Amino acid sequence: MKAEINEQALLKGLANNDTKAIELIYKNNFKTVQSLIINNNGSYDDARDIFQEAMIALYEKAQSESFVLTCKLNTYVYSICRRLWLKRLQQLGKFSNQIDSHEEAVSVEEDLEFHLRRNAEFTIMDRALNSLGEPCKSLLEGFYIKDLDMQALAKQFGYTNADNAKNQKYKCLIRLKKLFFSQYNIGE
Repeated sequence: MKAEINEQALLKGLANNDTKAIELIYKNNFKTVQSLIINNNGSYDDARDIFQEAMIALYEKAQSESFVLTCKLNTYVYSICRRLWLKRLQQLGKFSNQIDSHEEAVSVEEDLEFHLRRNAEFTIMDRALNSLGEPCKSLLEGFYIKDLDMQALAKQFGYTNADNAKNQKYKCLIRLKKLFFSQYNIGE
């Protein structure tokens, strides 16, 4: 019940151009929308544009006295952004299904939950990686992010050969997994 009251307060704040309400809506929703768009042939700038369009649509709805929010605010914002992005993809010829209107019901609960959970997992992984320490952090980043081979890593970190670098990478990965899952289980 309290969440519904807070969402109604956010909508009221949005309708009254309250900066704090607008910032909170942005903070609670943009990363999920950004993830949706980047994972579906878009860019950060596309995500900003789509989110801005959604905020304008939400603002217009919030100003209407007849508007009743029938789902969570983040679900509503996400569904608007999803529809706008699908329309944009269709206009660019990257999506072939016909999209008729914003009024058509779109089931986005599972999609939204997936993205929220995935963002939470990325945050936990980032925290685990940062608490891993050196040289493990740099070794894993070198292999998984910079795509360096074992020979290059052995040379960079001063290991006698690629097999030693591979063994150290494995030990570091085990430590990272332990850190991740210890934090992951706390978060649930």
